[in-house]
Amino acid sequence: MSPHLTTDVTHRVVPSSAGRIHLVEQGTGPLVLLVHGFPESWYSWRHQLPALAAAGYRAVALDVRGYGRSSKPADPAAYRMLDLVEDNVGVVRALGEESAVIVGHDWGATIAADSALLEPEVFRAVGLLGVPYTPRGGPRPSEVFSRMGGDEEFYVSYFQRPGRAEAEIEPDVRGWLAGFYAALSGDTMPGPAAPDPHFVGRGGMLRDRFPGGRRPAWLGERDLDVYAGEFERTGLTGALNRYRNMDRDWEDLAAFDGAPLPQPSLFVGGRLDASTTWLADAIDAHPTTLPGLVSCHLLDGCGHWIQQERPAEVNRILTDWLAALPSSATTGAAVPAREGRA
Repeated sequence: MSPHLTTDVTHRVVPSSAGRIHLVEQGTGPLVLLVHGFPESWYSWRHQLPALAAAGYRAVALDVRGYGRSSKPADPAAYRMLDLVEDNVGVVRALGEESAVIVGHDWGATIAADSALLEPEVFRAVGLLGVPYTPRGGPRPSEVFSRMGGDEEFYVSYFQRPGRAEAEIEPDVRGWLAGFYAALSGDTMPGPAAPDPHFVGRGGMLRDRFPGGRRPAWLGERDLDVYAGEFERTGLTGALNRYRNMDRDWEDLAAFDGAPLPQPSLFVGGRLDASTTWLADAIDAHPTTLPGLVSCHLLDGCGHWIQQERPAEVNRILTDWLAALPSSATTGAAVPAREGRA
C-alpha cells in the first residue's frame, strides 16, 4: 500500500441521481478523475493517488455506482451508461470544477470513454487502461457474446441472469475474488494450454478454472481484505448490473454509432491481457477512433490489473501524458459539443 495514502487522502460523499457517490481525493491542481472496473473499487487506484498528487494534480478516485460506499439502486436499469456518465459529471460539479481529465480501467475505461463522448466540454482528455476504445456499432452485444466460445459460455453472458453469478460468488467472496484476480494477472494466470478462465464449461462455474492457491504479487493480504470486505458488505449485484445493461447502452447510444473521440487520449494495455488480444483490431483502429491519441503502451508480461501490477510504470506513463497535454485539456478551454449529444 502506498505509504502516504492512509494519512493524506480525503474521503467524501457527493450527491448523485442515484443518491450518493463516494470518492477519495489527494492533492491540489487540475482535476484527474479515476474510474475503476470490475470487481474493484476506488482502492484499485491506491498507487496512483499519491503519485498524481505529487505531480501537481487533484487526483480523485470514486466508487462507481453499485460499489463500495456509493448508492446501489435496486433497479438494474439504473446502471445504464447514461446514468454512470451523469454520476461522473455530478462529481466534477460537486468538487467545484468545470472540467476534468478522466482515466478509467476495465469497465472504467468504457465509462471514461463514454463520458468523454457524451460530455466533451466536461471531460477534455481521456486515458484508457486495459480496454481500448471501441465505438458503438455492430450487432446487439448479447448476440455477439452468445456466439463466443462454442459449447462454452463467455463470462459476460454468464453474468447476464440476475442472481446466477451472485450464487457462485457470495458464499465465498474472498476466495472467489482471490481466484479471479489471479486468473487475469500476468504472474499467475493459467498457461496457454489451460482452459480459458473467461469461459464457463457446460453446467460449470467460472471459479472452476481459477488457478488454485496462487496469489498475484501485487495482491497482499491487506489488499484482498479491503476488496473482500467491501463486497461482503454490499454483495455483487450492483457491480454485476453493469454487465446487464450492455444491450440497453447499445440502444441508448445509437446516435453515436462509429463516433470517434477527438480529445487528447492515452491507451495502456497489458500484452498478456485477453482484452488486448480480442480487441487487437480496436487498438489498430485507434488512429481513426482516437484521433487525439497522444501515446499508446503495451506492457510486456502484464495482465489485466495494469495499474496494480505495474504501479511505477503506469504512474510514469500517466504523469508524462498529463504533462504533455495541451493547456486546454486542464484549464477548461472550450471543446465543441457533438451533434446528436444525448
